[in-house]
Amino acid sequence: MKRKDLIKRLTDKGCILVRHGSRHDLYKNPATGKKQPIPRHNEIDENLAKHIIKELT
Repeated sequence: MKRKDLIKRLTDKGCILVRHGSRHDLYKNPATGKKQPIPRHNEIDENLAKHIIKELT
């Protein structure tokens, strides 16, 4: 999955960027309070993307 597509899905579900990192960005879902690092690669493995979406929503 492309990184920009994953971020779009997360922001559509209400997640916000907490901070930029050198290798990962940290996103948070304000409704649940959960945080999850997002790798800064152009391509993110499908299984990892599904896990991130599941954890944050």
